[in-house]
Amino acid sequence: MMVRDKMKITDINIVPANRFLYIQITTDEGFVGIGESGAWGFLDASAEVMETFKQYLLGKNPLMIEHHWQYLYRSFHFRGAAIMGAISAVDIALWDIAGQWFDAPIHTLLGGASRHKVRTYYHVSGETTEALIDECMKAKAQGYTAVGHLSPFLDEPRSQAYFMPYAQMINEAADRVGQLREAVGDEVDLCLELHRRMKPGEAVAFAQAVEPHRPMFLEDPIPPDNFDAMGLVASKTSVPIATGERIHTPQEFQMLLSRNAMTYARTSVCVCGGITGARKIAAIAEAHGVAIVPHNPLSPVSTMACLHLSVAVDNFAVMELPDHDTVSATERYTSSSAVARSTFTQRDMVTYVPRAESGFIAAPEKAGLGTALVKDIAERFPYRRREVNTRLHVDGSVVDQ
Repeated sequence: MMVRDKMKITDINIVPANRFLYIQITTDEGFVGIGESGAWGFLDASAEVMETFKQYLLGKNPLMIEHHWQYLYRSFHFRGAAIMGAISAVDIALWDIAGQWFDAPIHTLLGGASRHKVRTYYHVSGETTEALIDECMKAKAQGYTAVGHLSPFLDEPRSQAYFMPYAQMINEAADRVGQLREAVGDEVDLCLELHRRMKPGEAVAFAQAVEPHRPMFLEDPIPPDNFDAMGLVASKTSVPIATGERIHTPQEFQMLLSRNAMTYARTSVCVCGGITGARKIAAIAEAHGVAIVPHNPLSPVSTMACLHLSVAVDNFAVMELPDHDTVSATERYTSSSAVARSTFTQRDMVTYVPRAESGFIAAPEKAGLGTALVKDIAERFPYRRREVNTRLHVDGSVVDQ
């Protein structure tokens, strides 16, 4: 019988690969845990935070997960996406080690399964209405009952200058939602992604225009910085609001929830403090009658972490599921169109990726996280920093998309 308080962290490797950032934590008992940072455009900064965290973590008992979370979260008195992404990666890796130690899936250690399978929504995108309809019909044919990352304003290139009169902007987008609803019927939920592109008054008008088409939610209709403004939008429409992917702490979610600013909490597991942070947020949301929709535009490592959380918590609605058979979401939605998408699959980066059947993924059964990085990941998939690339208006000002 191993003495549990004697296990120690002996090595920590920071592994940037392709458009992702991972951490590998090794113990003297031979267990290796992995985690992912969701700092998105600031992975290099997050990697430096991980380097700093090494000073504390080496030699520590990896099973003291809550203590390590509190120590890293509170030690430097500052926070932000790069810091919280690093804490998230560490936390996920420690839960991975704990699951391997106890020979159980992470969701078992979180109190056991609340469900035996997890509903997912399929990523769709398109630069035309026809392309969006085709993507939604493809998802329906594959058995999905929800589609997300669905922009009623289309996924136009960031290199294309934007302009549209107000009435045209509202009416065209609302009509597009109506066409999508007609195409898929009521058997597929439409999770509309607005990418923070509207002002509060515009968001209210758009929400009222699409109400008859019963979208499951409007995601981030306005920039998330002003909690009062998000609460105002939510109070003016019957369409549920989903938000939270860009905030980092349980306290921020509590402030949003106290303003009745959301029906669905978009917990970014790889940037809100990992599985530990997301569990805290889920508990607060449950007390407010709000369900979580894990934000998951990252790699299969993030998918596995989100999956364990989704299995464990009761107040779960649906989980975002990107297409791991192709390039990262960074490539698809923010980079140039010159990327050779057909030559790359994220599935080659890890040892296991779950697949959805009829829109659901079965609860993981393997010990720990349930996947691992391939040995030569950094060499096979060289890291590339995300370029600064955002959209401009025809008048030269910045556009949110």
